[in-house]
Amino acid sequence: MVASVISVAALTIATSVVASSSSSAAGVPSWCGPKKITMGFTDGFGGNSWRLVTTAAVREEVKLCPSVTKLYYADGQGKTDKAISDIKGMVAKGVKALVVFPDAGQAMLPALRSAYKAGVVTVPYRVWAGGTAGKDYNLFVGSDFVLAGKLWGEWIKKNLPNGGNILSLSGPAGNSQGADEAKGLQSVLGGDSKYKFIGAQPFEVTNWDPGKAQEVLTAAIAKYPQIDAITTDFGPSIVSALQAAVDSGWKVPAIAGSDGNVFGCFYQDNHATQPNFKMMTISTQNDHSRLATDWAIALATGGKTPKDKSYPSSLFEDSVSGKPSAVQCRKDLPGDVYLSAKMSGAAQAKLKTN
Repeated sequence: MVASVISVAALTIATSVVASSSSSAAGVPSWCGPKKITMGFTDGFGGNSWRLVTTAAVREEVKLCPSVTKLYYADGQGKTDKAISDIKGMVAKGVKALVVFPDAGQAMLPALRSAYKAGVVTVPYRVWAGGTAGKDYNLFVGSDFVLAGKLWGEWIKKNLPNGGNILSLSGPAGNSQGADEAKGLQSVLGGDSKYKFIGAQPFEVTNWDPGKAQEVLTAAIAKYPQIDAITTDFGPSIVSALQAAVDSGWKVPAIAGSDGNVFGCFYQDNHATQPNFKMMTISTQNDHSRLATDWAIALATGGKTPKDKSYPSSLFEDSVSGKPSAVQCRKDLPGDVYLSAKMSGAAQAKLKTN
């Protein structure tokens, strides 16, 4: 099994509309206020399985609030100009709330500001686009990605006490998630000469795309005869390259990444024959989009705003300690599901056929 994009066809349609389901008053969450609204969700890049599940999480959350009468979705397809146009299109549709995954970073700030100035509740999340809350948008719902990098660094230091060469992979060039993870990693390992960071800094660019990730990792394996540890914030995207390398006789190093069923199954299939292959993951955070959605709906409908403004980074699997969980693999499910997500793996699997 490999993390694939074959089932993301629904996401690559420029815009889709989802009607929200009815909900009894007793079951309405506190962040859902009484004011009726239409809402938009724009994704800078919808072309991998993680985005499919994350977008489905938004749809699930919206269905909890009967005040949201429609949800519009747009996929920027990895093109900054399209992502900007998508935001403008949502404003033109008259949405009252807008959640944005601004993959392109600060290039998205003028569009965010324009939506906010037009009176749309605007909530970017996950990737920092610059600007100031209350001036350029209502709120940025981030995550502590510096902590994620620290967790990786502490695990590497514990399991590779003699040091080694570390290769880091992340998404688009300049994305704030990868930059913050690199800061956390450097804060733990950067002052120790035993650890050497190889490859482009602060990370090799993969765009969180499996095809690009395979190209990047294959090139790195050819360039660097010794790689002792890899960090990746989209673990499933590198499995194809890892399998190809294993088939050619390459030895898998320690990997600190984010979870995915295909990633866990790759570990279980290969660790017995790979003496250096240790693995840990943090939650891949599909449910980050739920928190951003709750904020946008609360502000636009007059609901109670959530307590948290940031989504936490948390440990999920560790092949060495088994805490908080050993590496998981569900052979009965597709590779591109995420067992750390609120949505069950079985429910995620059904998304692939819809």
